[in-house]
Amino acid sequence: RSTRGYKKAYVVSRAELERIASVCTRIPSARNQQVLRMKLVTRDSGADKVLPLAKMGAALPELHLPFPGTEPEAFIIVCSTIEENPMVDIDLGIAAQSMLLKAVEMGLNGLIIAAFNRTKLQEALALPCQPLLVIAIGKGDEKTELVPIAEDESHAYYRKEGVHYVPKVRLADLLLDHA
Repeated sequence: RSTRGYKKAYVVSRAELERIASVCTRIPSARNQQVLRMKLVTRDSGADKVLPLAKMGAALPELHLPFPGTEPEAFIIVCSTIEENPMVDIDLGIAAQSMLLKAVEMGLNGLIIAAFNRTKLQEALALPCQPLLVIAIGKGDEKTELVPIAEDESHAYYRKEGVHYVPKVRLADLLLDHA
């Protein structure tokens, strides 16, 4: 699950980020174009430049997430060598999900961030190509629970008593041919 709060005591290494990014050498690519490139950013290599340009928890603006002291300090910036298009977006989704699954396999957590200032991030990190996503990586420091909902109920995530609740449409409502 997406995680917005991280344990500061755990420092994600570049080697861990490389292991996560390495899944992208084995995943499908639309038209096999393989245009995604990654910039790995750790606490020591520019994480302080990324966080101010990203928004986490936009559906809960009153909370100002992440909470002080729980900010992520490792990121994978996913870029494209060509202009973004539907085929690039297919690759982007596959890559982001695959990297998060690898992170969880390694005992880490992450968050896919699409709300960030692309131009300023590209400048701040001197990226040679356009950034499309920011993926925060760290050791999670929060509890998340999925809540089954009907398709017509609110999809907005929320927090109550320190738990982050994420509504998810039930399988019966996802299937077009359900009885």
